[in-house]
Amino acid sequence: MAIVVNLDVMMAKRKMSLNELSEKVDITLSNLSILKTGKAKAIRFSTLEAICKALDCQPGDILEYIDRE
Repeated sequence: MAIVVNLDVMMAKRKMSLNELSEKVDITLSNLSILKTGKAKAIRFSTLEAICKALDCQPGDILEYIDRE
């Protein structure tokens, strides 16, 4: 996939655990883990908005496009 999820990087920068983010965003640990590991196929804008609010960041800080040609 050409979209890379840098959620773990932002969580480390904010010193926030998966459990803490899960509680703030109100998303299950398993779904957050799937997103964090890059295995997710989609993300709702409302979820992305909640994550950005909790981590005080922009969507581009979490999602990155890499051309893999």
